[in-house]
Amino acid sequence: MIIRHLHEILDSPQDVKATTWNSRRLLLAGDQMGFSMHDTILFAGTQTRMWYKHHLEAVYCIEGEGELEALDDGQRHRICPGTLYALDQHDRHILHAKTQMRMICVFNPPITGQETHGPDGAYPPPASDR
Repeated sequence: MIIRHLHEILDSPQDVKATTWNSRRLLLAGDQMGFSMHDTILFAGTQTRMWYKHHLEAVYCIEGEGELEALDDGQRHRICPGTLYALDQHDRHILHAKTQMRMICVFNPPITGQETHGPDGAYPPPASDR
């Protein structure tokens, strides 16, 4: 059984910070759960371009407001507390954070912990795919 609390992650190597977001990584590949889980903050007034071409991601908004822009078809979706979106087609997208947003994110396959978005918006492939 794995028991963790967010305060144990803060300011540790699992607390990964970037220009537009801060991802507190609660479960990682090394936990051998088959997925990773993150508590992520997106900073107000930012936009983050993402494309998880090597991962599937589901995201549940628990705080804040923003808009998800699907780059393949141009559709825009309001994101607010209680909204879930699943990138089941490796969708290219931009998340526009109107206010600070707090999201719970799940990745399959799980990430190892220190990944950040590359120039194309993707995390690198899992080690077994390289």
